[in-house]
Amino acid sequence: MTLENLLDKALEAVDADAVSIQRLLDAAARSLADSRLAGISPEGRFDMAYKAIMQAANAALQANGYRTLTSKPGHHQTMIQTLPRTIGLSPQTMVLLDSLRKQRNVIDYSGDTVSPSMADEAQRQADKLLQDVTQWLRANKAELVS
Repeated sequence: MTLENLLDKALEAVDADAVSIQRLLDAAARSLADSRLAGISPEGRFDMAYKAIMQAANAALQANGYRTLTSKPGHHQTMIQTLPRTIGLSPQTMVLLDSLRKQRNVIDYSGDTVSPSMADEAQRQADKLLQDVTQWLRANKAELVS
């Protein structure tokens, strides 16, 4: 699979824009920080960490000149599953992030609870992905990050 193969199916082409990408990275950092607020439930921690994952993945995709078609189902899945193409993320890490996406869907639609350890894992993965995306941008698209 290439990103070009997903054009008009799951992705649309966009101009890579430093302001938008920095805004997404900043939002991911805020979401991750919110996931660590004292007194927040494991569900809230998980949700905020997952949101940070999506924001970082979106920044990576947009830095490569693409954005998901949010009018099509599966845009979260697309953002995660394109990470090996956008920033060279390992397939194993992508599978782990995708399992968090699947778990989020189960939680949202079934009301299942989130264990503290699951929330911790989502935070670890969000933190790592934000670092990976930022590092990749600095090394490959420095003009897009401040």
